[in-house]
Amino acid sequence: MSPFNLETCARPNILALEPYRCARDDYKDDGTNVLLDANENAYGPPLPPSITGLIQPQSGLGPVIDLPGLNRYPDPHQVPLKQLLCNLRQTHVHTQKKLSPANLFVGVGSDEAIDALIRAFCRPGQDKILVCPPTYGMYSVSAQVNDVSLVKIPLLPGPDFQLDVPSILSALSSPDASTIKLAYFCSPGNPTGSLLSKSSIGSILAHPTWNGVVVVDEAYIDFAPDSASLAEWVVEFPNLVVMQTLSKAFGLAGIRLGAAFTSPEIARLLNALKAPYNVNNITSAIAEYALSPAGLEVMRANKAALLEQRDRLLREMPTIPGVGKLMGGTKSNFLLYEMLNKDGQPDNAVALAVYEGLAETKGVVVRFRGKEHGCLGCLRITVGTEDEVTRFLEAIKKQLEQVRGVDARSDEEEKEKAASAVVA
Repeated sequence: MSPFNLETCARPNILALEPYRCARDDYKDDGTNVLLDANENAYGPPLPPSITGLIQPQSGLGPVIDLPGLNRYPDPHQVPLKQLLCNLRQTHVHTQKKLSPANLFVGVGSDEAIDALIRAFCRPGQDKILVCPPTYGMYSVSAQVNDVSLVKIPLLPGPDFQLDVPSILSALSSPDASTIKLAYFCSPGNPTGSLLSKSSIGSILAHPTWNGVVVVDEAYIDFAPDSASLAEWVVEFPNLVVMQTLSKAFGLAGIRLGAAFTSPEIARLLNALKAPYNVNNITSAIAEYALSPAGLEVMRANKAALLEQRDRLLREMPTIPGVGKLMGGTKSNFLLYEMLNKDGQPDNAVALAVYEGLAETKGVVVRFRGKEHGCLGCLRITVGTEDEVTRFLEAIKKQLEQVRGVDARSDEEEKEKAASAVVA
């Protein structure tokens, strides 16, 4: 009999780990579902429709993928790709200094950077990271994997969900502040959709004694107003990291390409500890095309179509009986709404029943977020195409009627109240 015992062999923090729950953990894509749960770009990538496989396009349009060259390892430094990312974010709104490829780490989505930063700065079993719930779940997952503790400073209550700057500064001035090595801030927030104020980030960067790194996760920044990204601000602050991804506005979640803008010194650390060839040739070629003028033109057209549907949801959701307040902002490709019970109160039981009913009986998949801090009774709805939004609106109206069982008279009263509500 083998002496192996997983319980005593594996690291205790890994045994206790609650893995990040992906959107596809609950409901799969069966080819007929409307998937409005994972904040993907429903309009797809900025690639020509003629590109149906890994083929070098004869027309010269689209990414050039060197299939015979796949026997060779990829470029470990990705300088051309990094330069294109610099070009995209060099707005000179926040600084007159210039970004360069030395300011960048590229990896497997933003998740690689999240984990790499913890491994670079935090000593297992000793150090901490600061997070502000409700926020992206991978910060805490990566912390637990690396045996790093959490300091939680909740966002100010919704619907604004801004940083509680005084409490954060207090935590970073506490006797054990030297063990807080990283502070993760999501802007626009997930699941809040709120863009954090530049002044709040600046106040934390200006802390006079804290020796740590401020990390701003801008996965959804392209859905915010132009020039909202703080990426170029990293040339002004040696301890600022701004993470981005091609998974959202660029519609390229499948290639897993993320970037971290930071000082050359921190970028050097991250590049030193990454796997030797972490970004493959196919990913690199597709990413470079997406960041080219032709790719950016398509991305911006797709984004405009998504924003039009986001505005439509903002108009029509408040008219549906049982839909409560918009919780959070409108600076992303998703919206966070309360689901109300018969008494007009946000209710997790109602939200969960609506979530499950939409998926299981109507083929429309959204995301239940009611267990997150400040999100009681909330569903997060990714903005889809025009047809997908139409199907969603019809489905959620019917599902709320079934779940709540409210009579027609009270429905009309709620509808009038909702229609007059101010949408943040």
